[in-house]
Amino acid sequence: VCSMGNSTSRLYSALAKTLSSSAVPQHQDCLEQPDSARLDPIDPKDLMEECQMVLQKRPPRFQRDFVDLKKNAVSNHRPIRVMQWNILAQALGEGKDNFVQCPMEALKWEERKCLILEEILAYKPDILCLQEVDHYFDTFEPLLSRLGYQCTFFPKPWSPCLDVERNNGPDGCALFFLKDRFELINSANIRLTAMKLKTNQVAIAQTLKCNETGRLFCIAVTHLKARTGWERFRSAQGCDLLQNLKNITQGAKIPLIVCGDFNAEPTEEVYREFSNSSLNLNSAYKLLSPDGQSEPPYTTWKIRPSGECRHTLDYIWYSQHALNVNSALGLLTEEQIGPNRLPSFNYPSDHLSLVCDFSFNQDPDRLL
Repeated sequence: VCSMGNSTSRLYSALAKTLSSSAVPQHQDCLEQPDSARLDPIDPKDLMEECQMVLQKRPPRFQRDFVDLKKNAVSNHRPIRVMQWNILAQALGEGKDNFVQCPMEALKWEERKCLILEEILAYKPDILCLQEVDHYFDTFEPLLSRLGYQCTFFPKPWSPCLDVERNNGPDGCALFFLKDRFELINSANIRLTAMKLKTNQVAIAQTLKCNETGRLFCIAVTHLKARTGWERFRSAQGCDLLQNLKNITQGAKIPLIVCGDFNAEPTEEVYREFSNSSLNLNSAYKLLSPDGQSEPPYTTWKIRPSGECRHTLDYIWYSQHALNVNSALGLLTEEQIGPNRLPSFNYPSDHLSLVCDFSFNQDPDRLL
């Protein structure tokens, strides 16, 4: 176990209960989840303080503000905060992604994981959807379960992380929800297909019941195929995911939220498929634009040997007939991101986190 900071810390102690000197065997199939329920709960304030202590030599977190999007809507229940984030797999960040302007020192896992945790703790999501998770069993499941989350992980069948020396196992999608707010009704791990062939991309879809309102809704997380030239492949994966979600939501009778790194700009076919689906989905971050019709200018910004990459690839889709977006977290500005782009000593991933507050439409019988 690597010590986190100059002395043994509370966070180190929390992790040490679930870690050995080699946390996960190099090619573990990651099918079994450790039993963290027996471990003591963690106060999020204590964990935040511990992260800040580890990060005291780094610059402070960027300030991002929520934008109020309510249109005089009145809700009689607490909003549901959903966070979407491709956190950057540690093995890929260190071994494959070639962020030419990012110092390797900024990618050290002992500190970078605290930056990730700090971001999560700052926004306190009720539901957390992550991609490129390759430290699920030794970091996120042990800690987040003790913060009150129910945790699910679905690795890629052939994760590129496994090609990296001293990797921590495969990366995949992970979904976390607060057990005191929601009850799990149904869970499906979906291996996406394209042209009737199974692919290396996955999704998790869970039907939850909101304890406060008794309303059902479905939350899904996915990460589609990357790279230029694979547009038709992503389109086929999107169609497969939509068909699965139609079945799970009984043809949109159950409200739906889909979070993901789609690796697709709004000009791609897969984006149009989601926009025009019979599930009546809208992209929440469009609501930040003046006309409510335009996606943000970027959700990822990095510099690789081939040049600067600035794209909009990450989305939170929602059933616009059944759900309202109360607010959304503003993006980092170009000035905040800085000339060396992401990741950096300030920010742990090459993708920005997206956070939205949702409420149920007050007329549960409203038709599509």
